[in-house]
Amino acid sequence: MTLKYTFDPLPEPVVGPGEFVFAAVGLDHGHIHGMVDQLVEAGATLSLVYDPDPDKVRDFLERFPQARIAASEQEVLADPEVRLVASAAIASDRAPLGLRVIEAGKDFFADKPAITTLEQLTAAREATARTGRKFAVYYGERVHSEAAILAGQLIGQGAIGTVLQVVSFGPHRIGTGRPDWFYDPEQYGGILCDIGSHNFEQMLYYTGATDGEVVSATIANYAHRETPGLQDFGDAHVVLDNGMTGYVRVDWFTPAGIDVFGDGRTVILGTDGYLELRKYIDITTDNGGGQVLLVNHDGQQRFDADGRTGFPFFGQLIRDCLDRTEIAMTQAHAFKAAELSIQAQATARVLAG
Repeated sequence: MTLKYTFDPLPEPVVGPGEFVFAAVGLDHGHIHGMVDQLVEAGATLSLVYDPDPDKVRDFLERFPQARIAASEQEVLADPEVRLVASAAIASDRAPLGLRVIEAGKDFFADKPAITTLEQLTAAREATARTGRKFAVYYGERVHSEAAILAGQLIGQGAIGTVLQVVSFGPHRIGTGRPDWFYDPEQYGGILCDIGSHNFEQMLYYTGATDGEVVSATIANYAHRETPGLQDFGDAHVVLDNGMTGYVRVDWFTPAGIDVFGDGRTVILGTDGYLELRKYIDITTDNGGGQVLLVNHDGQQRFDADGRTGFPFFGQLIRDCLDRTEIAMTQAHAFKAAELSIQAQATARVLAG
């Protein structure tokens, strides 16, 4: 039996030209391109870009020629037209930048991990509570994945009943030409804080939990002894405050025989069925990524999420900044996902390396 589910209409721009102006500061990770691209798609106007590395700025301008080069970070912070600053700076520098942005009276949108220490988290919580400004986080493996968005819509329609557990796998490929900070855990935050932050956010989102306890966690450098600061494996088990559970495994072991950066998958178990998300590739098939598999009491269904949902988070974030609402993601949720990732990293047992 095939059941029909309804899906939200594709998002449209939420503002007109010049109605919501933003800037980009800190271009150390390529995620900044996806963040900026989707804000522009949602109607935002990109005005300024700043990074001390002119090569990074040049690469950015090739994709976003409408941006003007700022002479300094301070020029961006002093610009009264700029409402939000987006950043993919070195991970450990993102929260300090966010605090400067907030103190300048603007909202902040950071790549994950946006926060790498509990001290940074405490400061960010204090600043947002005091000023009412936003410290938004780009948890891209959910908010920039149509498979993840479609899964949320299916869960909202009761397709698998009550969600009991979220199991997610985040393999990545190291590749070549990584910057020095990529191998320094003080700068990238450690593997569970860095890659794992995506997965802790998904646990909270799909289960509806607001808190959790890291029951166990491990990290290792199994096979990259030439770069001792790299952690190439990590996993964690979390018990959430509503009695549900989550498990995450992240690694840097994507083999050369696969043509995506990693075979990211999520399995969501419910009381009445389960979902499997094959986000980036459906191996051995020509299906491509964005595959959502549903099994419940009524049968089995496969959904190709490509082009079905779009990415509503970005328009919602723009409206949240203008309307001072929390539709895209609550501040508490963004911070709690960061907190769990930091706690898992800090308490992880080191297995090798």
